[in-house]
Amino acid sequence: MYKNIKLHPKHNILIFLIFNIAFLSAIGNAIAQDISKNPVRKNIVADTLKKDTSSLISKDAIKTDIEYTSSDSIVFDLSEKKAYLFKNAEINYEKINLKSGYIEINFDTNTVYAKALKDSTGKEKEKPLFTDDKGESFTSETMKYNFKTKKGLIKNIFTEQGDGYMHGLTVKKDKQDVTCVKRGSYTTCNLEHPHFAIEFGKAKVIPDDKIVTGPAYLSVEDVPTPLAVPFGFFPNKKGRKSGILVPGYGESATRGFFLENGGYYFGLSDYFDASLRGDIYTRGSWGVKLSSNYKLRYKFDGLIDLKYANDVIGDLDLPDHAIQKNFLINWRHNQDPKARPSSRFSANVQMGSVKYNRLNSYNPTNYLSNNYMSNVSYNKSWKFGNLSLGFSHRQTLQDTSIFISFPELAFNANRFYPFKNKSRVGAARWYQSIGASYILNSRSELNTKDTLLFKPGIFSKIQSGIKHSIPISTSFKIFKYFNLTPTFNYNERWYFKTIRKRWVDTLVNGSDTIVHFVKTDTIEKFNTERDFNFSANLTTKIYGMLQFKKGFIQAIRHVITPSVGFFYCPDFGAEKWGYYKTVKSDITGNTEKYSIYEGTMYGSPPASKSGSVNFSLSNNLEMKVRTPKDTVNPVKKVVLIENFTISNSYDLAKDSLNWSKIIMSGHTRLLKNIDITYSSIWDPYIIDSTGKNLNKFEWDKNHRLIRLTNTDWNLGLNWNLSKKTKKDKKKTSKEATAEEINNIYSNYDDYIDFDNPWTLNLAYNMRYTKTHIPKVTPKETLIQTFSFRGDLSITEKWKVGFTSGYDFKTNKFSYTSIDFYRDLHCWELKFNWIPFGFRKSYLFTINVKSSVMQDLKLTKKRDWRDL
Repeated sequence: MYKNIKLHPKHNILIFLIFNIAFLSAIGNAIAQDISKNPVRKNIVADTLKKDTSSLISKDAIKTDIEYTSSDSIVFDLSEKKAYLFKNAEINYEKINLKSGYIEINFDTNTVYAKALKDSTGKEKEKPLFTDDKGESFTSETMKYNFKTKKGLIKNIFTEQGDGYMHGLTVKKDKQDVTCVKRGSYTTCNLEHPHFAIEFGKAKVIPDDKIVTGPAYLSVEDVPTPLAVPFGFFPNKKGRKSGILVPGYGESATRGFFLENGGYYFGLSDYFDASLRGDIYTRGSWGVKLSSNYKLRYKFDGLIDLKYANDVIGDLDLPDHAIQKNFLINWRHNQDPKARPSSRFSANVQMGSVKYNRLNSYNPTNYLSNNYMSNVSYNKSWKFGNLSLGFSHRQTLQDTSIFISFPELAFNANRFYPFKNKSRVGAARWYQSIGASYILNSRSELNTKDTLLFKPGIFSKIQSGIKHSIPISTSFKIFKYFNLTPTFNYNERWYFKTIRKRWVDTLVNGSDTIVHFVKTDTIEKFNTERDFNFSANLTTKIYGMLQFKKGFIQAIRHVITPSVGFFYCPDFGAEKWGYYKTVKSDITGNTEKYSIYEGTMYGSPPASKSGSVNFSLSNNLEMKVRTPKDTVNPVKKVVLIENFTISNSYDLAKDSLNWSKIIMSGHTRLLKNIDITYSSIWDPYIIDSTGKNLNKFEWDKNHRLIRLTNTDWNLGLNWNLSKKTKKDKKKTSKEATAEEINNIYSNYDDYIDFDNPWTLNLAYNMRYTKTHIPKVTPKETLIQTFSFRGDLSITEKWKVGFTSGYDFKTNKFSYTSIDFYRDLHCWELKFNWIPFGFRKSYLFTINVKSSVMQDLKLTKKRDWRDL
């Protein structure tokens, strides 16, 4: 290949002078003979004559160097002032680039002509590809372009315009880069012969602005359709573009005729946008939605979504007629971890009316959700500790209860060692490992119903408090194999109000009846409470190994981790502390003890002395197996029991029923796909006819150590057959930007992944409860549920997804959804079907993939509200 062959603008005149000046004729003949013998010239050097010829240069001469190359040959015709480039030809002029199989340059007229080459079968190859200084590119059958006037004439063009593609039979390009197209089409299909297009007779393309056409109609697979418009308008700007959002239309049996999701999109800048949409129904319902995305690269990104709906339920003349005003607020904010490594702000807010999702959302996840939850936090760290500020919110949709916590403050000081001697050489003393820390927590909470949230007097129900904690602990070995960890905890709580209870005897108005009750008074006064406790934990590990010289199994290892703990807390219910008081509770004179901190944020100190000894025994079982066929890893580890723990405790402060119930729990994973979780509760004491424990062991009466009360089993199977060689290997695309790919991975469930031929997730849950009452048949309760979800790629273009489950107690299927998806290259087909249940419905959609023509779609549905 010959590269970097340059012809200076002055060379046009100099070559002409060579043939007209007599004393240079010999040089001209030599050059002509050299060209005739060897038409491929590697370099053309500048003339070394000192004579000033600038006055002889034509005004139409090219002012900039032209660089051109080809892989076959370059032929110069000096008499015609032309150059011919064959095979993989390329020209660079200023910021203009032209590639083609054949290029002809006319230096006299400053024009270039390009066309495709044909192979032995007559098929065209190396079609002209023209790229201008705006970054726009054109592919065509033939092309003629003037470097001086920057005008061009193109035949059978194919070019990318913004997010779409333009086809044209004849195209003219003027020096303002405005393109006029005759007999063309516009489409978002990237094929040279597209599946669909908007056909038109003529059009004008204004770069980085718009495309305007005359009368146009839709053509699908070269078949004209009756869908036509008097003119066409397509945005041609790069980046965000403002425009109208065309609504979807249809009819609902309960809401009437409707227009949904119509509005306007505001492409405000590269950093944020906004869309305003609305819904309107002929039977009175309507809704408004405002959404905005924002992003500052390497700093943060987020989404704000506000929704309001006026839902009309039932007919006007029927008793069930009602009007509900529902709203929903969503806000997500994420900070780039690299933006500020020592501080971070994040937000995930979702709050709204109880019935908004049930009446206005088609998303099954939103419909099945029972809660709205919010969390806003700011974290700051220093060398000595870290600070956290936050707001949290939880709203239960079933009983309309709402919980708000604001402000939340937490400060944790890093652990320090007051007795540590930094200059000491050798092993440290036991007391030098004593470490302490400081923890501050402050919070205000409100727990109420959402209907009472803005009612008068609601602020009096807010609970506030501040808690200080100082944990002091150390750890050291005893008897070489045992690790002892003693801990002392000091707590101090600050409250801004306490309570006092008193017995009241009063007459009912207008009668002689005396009413007796306990009245609670709130004392608005700052108060403090202090308590402390001590604990210690002793643990070790015991290893057992069984090895096999032959066979599939090489070894089995069993690890046992026994642990013994001790806990002690003094009696803070004594009168000297002042935390508890007594009040008369009935007319007979009986009294009861109560805490003045009852119902406060961080609770009350323990009302009595407590002490306990805790026991636990954890087990891990693994084996190594031989795999001769695997030369890289001839021995593999297989986990049989990841963890199985037995725990129990003995209460030193009780006078009876000192032993607690025994808890057994475990977890393991088999064959990399099966997760098993197990838990059970066993009672060492017998029960009476009411089900209450008696101070008598099961062994003494029933000759068994313990009695099963309930057990839970959870079995999960997850299969995923993927074509990927690495699970964490991200995909790349020539058509998508890095931001678009990151968005796909951030919202993976919203996209179709054909690289996974199939996925299947199964979950089985069983809860068994058995109550043994003397002289009564044991009462047994068995609850079983089974759920499954997954998807299947039937072909490279067809995919089916499903979600369902079964409740063995009610003998009914749970929420069931079946989804079909068909990739039609530039189109896509989606069908969602909920065959039964409260949300029974279907939705069929076929639409263009590109967002430029997102309103070119056909939708057919039967809404669950219509049933």
